[in-house]
Amino acid sequence: MRKDPSESSDQGAADQSASPGYGKVSSPYDLPTERFPSATPTSGSAGQRLPHTDDELDYGDARGAGLPTEQIPAYRQSGASDMSDQPTQVIGAGSGASLGATAGDSSTDRIGEGDVKIGRGTLDLGLLALRLAVGGTALVHGLQKLTGMWNGPGLDGFEEVLVNSGFQQAKLLAILGAIGEVAGGALLILGLVTPLAAASVLAVMINAWAFRQIAEPGLEYFAPAGTEYETLLGVCAGVIILTGPGRISLDGRRGWATRPFIGSFAALILGVAAGVCVWIFLNGANPLI
Repeated sequence: MRKDPSESSDQGAADQSASPGYGKVSSPYDLPTERFPSATPTSGSAGQRLPHTDDELDYGDARGAGLPTEQIPAYRQSGASDMSDQPTQVIGAGSGASLGATAGDSSTDRIGEGDVKIGRGTLDLGLLALRLAVGGTALVHGLQKLTGMWNGPGLDGFEEVLVNSGFQQAKLLAILGAIGEVAGGALLILGLVTPLAAASVLAVMINAWAFRQIAEPGLEYFAPAGTEYETLLGVCAGVIILTGPGRISLDGRRGWATRPFIGSFAALILGVAAGVCVWIFLNGANPLI
């Protein structure tokens, strides 16, 4: 006898419902800790619904007050003012850095408020060569005048030259001039009290330049009658005052040895003033005509 399909279906459903555990599958969603928040807001932070738009993520909105990622608080020290208008400051590796060179550092200088280091390269070697050339030249010429070495005039011959050139106090000036060249040249070679040593050489070269100028009518520059030797030596002495002796010197650990400023400029003015005053008050001739 043919069975009704509907009866068969109803019977299968009844059997399945009667079987224990039928249709139940283990799922992580059955665990209470895996439960998603309710779509309908309830009281308390755990029952708030998930945000669906950017506006709902606004930390100023009460709907997002309980979300952990809604707002990142800005750190402020207690009692500190807003530093947004303050300029950026350089923070160096060390403390107590000051403007100018750092003593004992043979390869770098520190400038500014931070420890910003600038390599000197071959600068110190070049300054050493310049000091040796200027100081050595001044030293040997001073020894010629002071002791008569290398067919020099000696003090008596140097005094006679000054008298014939119209200088007053020729004897005293001969001694001071010879000693100034010897001492200034030796100190330049050593790099000791360099600004004053170079100022001494500069003052002597100013008078030597004026002496050479009055020996020939008109302005002369080229050797042997001109002033190119005196001009070059005097300018180099002034350059050493302005640049400092460099690290390869006895003054190398001093700040003004690598970054001279007011003191070295004062030494330059002193050297020029001494040379000009000696010529004006002890000779008085016009070297420019």
